[in-house]
Amino acid sequence: MIRLKKMVSVFAAAAVLFTAGCKKEDASTPTNPSSPATPVITAKSPSANASNVALNKVVSVTFNVAMDASTINSTTFTLKQGTVNISGTVAYQGTTATFTPTSPFTAGTTYSASVTTDMKSAAGIALSINTSWTFSTGSNLTGLTPVNLGTAGNYVILAKTAINNSPTSSITGDLGLSPAATSYITGFSLTNATGYATSAQVTGNLYAADMASPTSINLTTAVNDMVTAYNNAAGRTSPDFSELSSGNIGGKTLTEGLYKWTNNVTAPTNLIISGSSSDVWIFQIAGNLTVSSGVKITLSGGAQAKNIFWQVAGTVTIGTTAQFKGVILSQTGVTLKTGASLTGRALAQTAVILDKNTVAQP
Repeated sequence: MIRLKKMVSVFAAAAVLFTAGCKKEDASTPTNPSSPATPVITAKSPSANASNVALNKVVSVTFNVAMDASTINSTTFTLKQGTVNISGTVAYQGTTATFTPTSPFTAGTTYSASVTTDMKSAAGIALSINTSWTFSTGSNLTGLTPVNLGTAGNYVILAKTAINNSPTSSITGDLGLSPAATSYITGFSLTNATGYATSAQVTGNLYAADMASPTSINLTTAVNDMVTAYNNAAGRTSPDFSELSSGNIGGKTLTEGLYKWTNNVTAPTNLIISGSSSDVWIFQIAGNLTVSSGVKITLSGGAQAKNIFWQVAGTVTIGTTAQFKGVILSQTGVTLKTGASLTGRALAQTAVILDKNTVAQP
């Protein structure tokens, strides 16, 4: 019995010491530890080993985090032809650094770009590694040219069969419908005038094929220009990117160029379109384009919505509260779900369906 009591006492003492040790360790370990992310490069434009680069190309790099602009300069971001430094202007906006050469590149020449670990994030963390890559120029001064919308570019929304709206939307720009009549524009509480109509939901005018001349003629021309623009975008050859990520572009940073998919494209998560103000993006999609609810498309480095063209043979569906950027050229139809926003244009060869949306021309 005495031995048993002694053993119990020993085990009890050990348990106390073990518990005390655990408590001390827990107290010294921070709860919910967090540290600033190490900056890394998520995209380069031109991409590594790119060829036929335009002679007026602005070179850019995009980071995963916001950077300290004071560390992005002509010392940390350089461009060379062989061993000769290329003069230019370095700038930083959003999460993208750009190098704009003072003079156009030389045709048929290889260049190398470099960024160093002296670049730091806004939190003071250095870039993970020094990075260099090369690219070669072609013979053209400019790169991919924008799709010419013709008079279709006079409208923020243009459709053939219907424009249906569930109030209340907020639209900046003109709306056009042809060959369908005014009765196929619904949900706007129209106030009719000569040759057009107005709505409290639209900063601009609404036009339909049955309105007084010259509206019908203008709309016929615009619809024809819309079809021509669609065919132009669809007919571009020699894509820079084919079947990228099997059509799942969520989480991607998309640099300028021609993209081609032979099936559906989805954006289940946020994405970035990164490039300069003169860069052009054309997305050729043979199937449907579906953007999930809440997804945000962010423009970086000066990229402009007016230079982004989504040519879609199937349907385009922009999910609830999603934020979409660019000119939609749809052969089938465009649907904006509840609360979604569009900075660009919706040009559809059938109908455009709206539901309490914000739409603004680029």
